[in-house]
Amino acid sequence: MCDLLDSQQPAEKLSRMKKLRRTLSESFGRLALKKDDNGFDEICVTKMSTRNCQGMDSVIKPLDTIPEDKKVRVQRTQSTFDPFEKPNNQVKRVHSENNACINFKSSSAEKESPKIRRHSSPSSPTSPKFGKADSYEKLEKLGEGSYATVYKGKSKVNGKLVALKVIRLQEEEGTPFTAIREASLLKGLKHANIVLLHDIIHTKETLTLVFEFVHTDLCQYMDKHPGGLHPDNVKLFLFQLLRGLSYIHQRYILHRDLKPQNLLISDTGELKLADFGLARAKSVPSHTYSNEVVTLWYRPPDVLLGSTEYSTCLDMWGVGCIFVEMIQGVAAFPGMKDIQDQLERIFLVLGTPNEESWPGVDTLPHFKPDRFTQYSAKNLRQAWNKLSYVDHAEDLASKLLQCFPKNRLSAQAALSHEYFSDLPPRLWDLTDRIKITRLEKKKNKI
Repeated sequence: MCDLLDSQQPAEKLSRMKKLRRTLSESFGRLALKKDDNGFDEICVTKMSTRNCQGMDSVIKPLDTIPEDKKVRVQRTQSTFDPFEKPNNQVKRVHSENNACINFKSSSAEKESPKIRRHSSPSSPTSPKFGKADSYEKLEKLGEGSYATVYKGKSKVNGKLVALKVIRLQEEEGTPFTAIREASLLKGLKHANIVLLHDIIHTKETLTLVFEFVHTDLCQYMDKHPGGLHPDNVKLFLFQLLRGLSYIHQRYILHRDLKPQNLLISDTGELKLADFGLARAKSVPSHTYSNEVVTLWYRPPDVLLGSTEYSTCLDMWGVGCIFVEMIQGVAAFPGMKDIQDQLERIFLVLGTPNEESWPGVDTLPHFKPDRFTQYSAKNLRQAWNKLSYVDHAEDLASKLLQCFPKNRLSAQAALSHEYFSDLPPRLWDLTDRIKITRLEKKKNKI
């Protein structure tokens, strides 16, 4: 069932935040230097879809041409690892001629000396360096929020594309705590399915977080492929989402704002958790959490009803909503008015709760039985018919979309669900830094 974590201590004092910000500024240059020159080995496993996919999305374009006349192809690197045969090798393996290709990328930098991994220091004092505002060129604006603007940029140090999150500082208010929290959390998170923070730049007017550049997000991707995504794409996107969440949940961190816009998708099919501005670390008991978290459509019923004692279960409801949306092609619970309307849409499918189905619901601040229509629970396929097209999808969705928080499946448990049983076993043995990319040969024919 859903993980139960403790809460964290009250927010740090301003002086401590300044110290943290200074520490971050000094350390992120080193982090980026170690990351940039990493080499990668690849493992590629191909799987043929067993279903026709009318109305599904077009496949992700491959970076390399996979020969269609060979069922198995092995490409070995200098230090190889074959997960199906001998340990401590790297392998590129293809099982069939069409459709789903999964790449596993692992850094080989661990076998190199530190001198090889790091950039050579610029000899000229005027050369661009990490941690400096003039080390990055703004190319175009990607979006703007209430306190930050995001730009596509380019590093003058290594020429790579980056995303620049420029946070405006107010003289009276100082640095927004959400920005400090996002930077401090991401500094310690090193996982293939979590966006990488390369650098941090602090000036009197702005705080700039420099992220790896990822081409699109899940919301934009679904907009380009209406009617539901290809079932194999859904499976690998969901696997990567759960993999990233399991990593942060094991470190007592909640994301608290899961939605398609905050899941980045690369052009090779990597999924990365992003936007940790509302994320929260938990360490000691506390009942001070806000219930104004998570975009309304992805907010669980316990939070909608005023609960502030949530844990990782909060994120798992969002996973269930995103899972249904990827398969069905429409949001699971698209409330159009307010919290009352959002709850009605949830109860229409899952049934109106009571003390028997949800122990403790009567004690929640906003739960008043006479305010809600009494609905009986339905099979999820009655609300979202495409769940019945994919083996075990309805069962997994039903175990994530539980009104009673403690009944929701944890990220780690969800990874072991039968829905993922046809994926290569090697996936469950990957280390945190190994990337999974999706390369498909062509769209299935009807």
